[in-house]
Amino acid sequence: MRPSSKTPIIKRAFDILSSGLVILLISPILIAVAVAIRLESKGPIFYYSYRVGKNYKIFKFYKFRSMRTDADQLVDKLKHLNQYGNDEKIELEEKALDRHAIAYNSHDQVVINDESYTGLQQFEDFKEQDNANSFVKFKNDPRITRVGKFIRNTSIDELPQLFNILKGDMSVVGNRPLPIYEAQKLTTDKAVGRFLAPAGLTGLWQVTDRSKTEVDPENRVKLDIEYAMKHNFWLDMWILFKTPFAALQQENV
Repeated sequence: MRPSSKTPIIKRAFDILSSGLVILLISPILIAVAVAIRLESKGPIFYYSYRVGKNYKIFKFYKFRSMRTDADQLVDKLKHLNQYGNDEKIELEEKALDRHAIAYNSHDQVVINDESYTGLQQFEDFKEQDNANSFVKFKNDPRITRVGKFIRNTSIDELPQLFNILKGDMSVVGNRPLPIYEAQKLTTDKAVGRFLAPAGLTGLWQVTDRSKTEVDPENRVKLDIEYAMKHNFWLDMWILFKTPFAALQQENV
């Protein structure tokens, strides 16, 4: 079954009704969390970043702030702790452009740019490694505050996304919208299919693989594509049923 480019009417109606009702019901919780965040640390109560959703649509993605205000600047310093990282780092060996060497190179196909060239197989290996490292996740993330740890483990930090759903940026159920720097690395034929599904507050990956200690980025993309190809109202209801059990996790996700 081919995924539709438009959000089904029943899905959009469910999104509007459910998000609007939940916002009204949990407004005391939203206020209490906002106060707790402000009391613990200086900085904004809400955090937003630009995310990529269905059909590569970019929008402002809202969460309760659960990290230090300098969290984005710390990512490069903590790359060695990334659970999605590849221990065997592949360096791309580029050689100065030499027409004679290229013309008589019978052992390997090459990729050429304006000033250099490299072997095709090495280029493909390097690109595959880069795609595998497109997700970022740290175990016991040192950027997270004490209040942030609690609201993350209970997924309370995700609640402001109800306003994204009400606006139509996201759906209740879908594939997680990715930061722009991650989405830019998922443009291969094997990965692009994940962007055919609506962006969602919860999804198939969250209720399947999220709490596992060892994270497999290829399996995450595979689950996203599976949802994009098969999503329907009853699958969404099953994912919603499973979500509370996945949210009550012990890991620092």
